[in-house]
Amino acid sequence: MSSEPTVFVVDDDQAMRNSLKWLIESVAMKVETFASANAFIESYYPGRSGCLLLDVRMPGMSGLELQEYLQRNSIPIPVIIITGHGDVPMAVRAMKAGAIDFIEKPFNDELLLESIRHAIIFDEKQRDIQAQRSEVAARLARLTPREHEVMEMVTIGKANKEIANALGVSAKTVEAHRARVMEKMAARSLAELVRMAMIASFSAANPA
Repeated sequence: MSSEPTVFVVDDDQAMRNSLKWLIESVAMKVETFASANAFIESYYPGRSGCLLLDVRMPGMSGLELQEYLQRNSIPIPVIIITGHGDVPMAVRAMKAGAIDFIEKPFNDELLLESIRHAIIFDEKQRDIQAQRSEVAARLARLTPREHEVMEMVTIGKANKEIANALGVSAKTVEAHRARVMEKMAARSLAELVRMAMIASFSAANPA
């Protein structure tokens, strides 16, 4: 996995690719260029951080088709659409499909660079969130079914006595389960345990 964010430029116009490469490298950002969607697909592997700068109209697989491919394969790289004036309706479709911005040709260099910076920051935040979800899931997997039950009730505000009555066990047993939950989840406080429960709940409702 590459730790350095990369701007991936996909455009069939060689002059445009060269221009974008020069512009992006001028602000010390790493860039890779591709003449077609298929060339990008063959080179890119999931996990590489950065963003995708994507032309809409290209021979073969179009920019929109590449975006659909990424969605189908759960590749969440942020997409910035580059479009000619006549392609604005297509760019709007791309935005509805999840692109984070579209830039019209001819574009303002600073606006494009700002959009790229925003996309890379967005990507970093999404990767941090995914890492948190994965860590919480790994910790949850260590819990026994009963510990899961105790954690669920603790994190919705149930007192030990209420949990004991609900499960038909002693309050002392609940205390023991609760202590093991805190240990296995590496939670330093109840607030931290609640935060983890919220992350787990969101992950279950929004699977990758």
